[in-house]
Amino acid sequence: MQLTELATGLMFPEGPIAMPDGSVIVVEIARGTLSRVQPDGSVQVIADLGGGPNGAAIGPDGACYVCNNGGMEFHRSPGGFLVPGEQPPGYETGRIERVDLDTGEVTWLYSECDGLALRGPNDIVFDAGGGFWFTDHGKTRSRERDRTGVFYAKADGSHIEEAIFPMEGPNGIGLSPDEETLYVAETPTGRVWAYPIAAPGKIAADERPRMLAQRPDYHFFDSLAVDGEGNVCVATIVTGGITIHSPDGATARLVEMPDPITTNICFGGEDLKTAYVTLSATQRLAACRWETAGLPLNFLNN
Repeated sequence: MQLTELATGLMFPEGPIAMPDGSVIVVEIARGTLSRVQPDGSVQVIADLGGGPNGAAIGPDGACYVCNNGGMEFHRSPGGFLVPGEQPPGYETGRIERVDLDTGEVTWLYSECDGLALRGPNDIVFDAGGGFWFTDHGKTRSRERDRTGVFYAKADGSHIEEAIFPMEGPNGIGLSPDEETLYVAETPTGRVWAYPIAAPGKIAADERPRMLAQRPDYHFFDSLAVDGEGNVCVATIVTGGITIHSPDGATARLVEMPDPITTNICFGGEDLKTAYVTLSATQRLAACRWETAGLPLNFLNN
């Protein structure tokens, strides 16, 4: 698969959003910014968020909603890779933020749920009704790690609820084309779960979740996107690439990428067959033609 390098020197890019004007919005976790990569490769900061901006999505009002994990330590590996680490000194809290793309104004929507602080919000997806699901990946410290789960919230800041608990480092999240299934990737287990949805924000209580097929190699999972055929495309760490899971959960295969910390994928272009991939350890945003068109995202592609 031929990759085109769009931008370099990004400070651990994640959360790509392919915009209608040809630009790609990304977060730079280590820089603490929401940034825009223009077609010519130039990068402009939309908003300085601080902490650790992670997943991002366009909401029903045209604003960008960001999962901010509160920050993490970064270091350079012997090979020169930029690598994330544990909870940093000065960590305050995780939160969900709304960013006005025209003005750069930042509003904190949520930093807790039922009196419990959000620890490390990570990835986000909007449903057709305008609510959003998001994962809380938690924070890791030298001798302990948070127990976390999946939440559902309204974009106006009026309601948040915990939908799934507990999970092991939930990360990527996405919806099936019919929005009857919620996909959640766990990082440390390298698993992808399919949860049946009973209603907005509600997981069906009378059905067990399915685990999608696993590849036998050692890997972690990061963020994900669903394509127009219902395949679940999950960014894969260690082996470095995108693992494509069939919608029936029976098969999984890896599309290799030139970065061991490949963190995210999104789809754009007129036919939604351009894949934008964040190669975070090597600090790049790249693009390639994908074998299938992406699933149109609510409030962005439709």
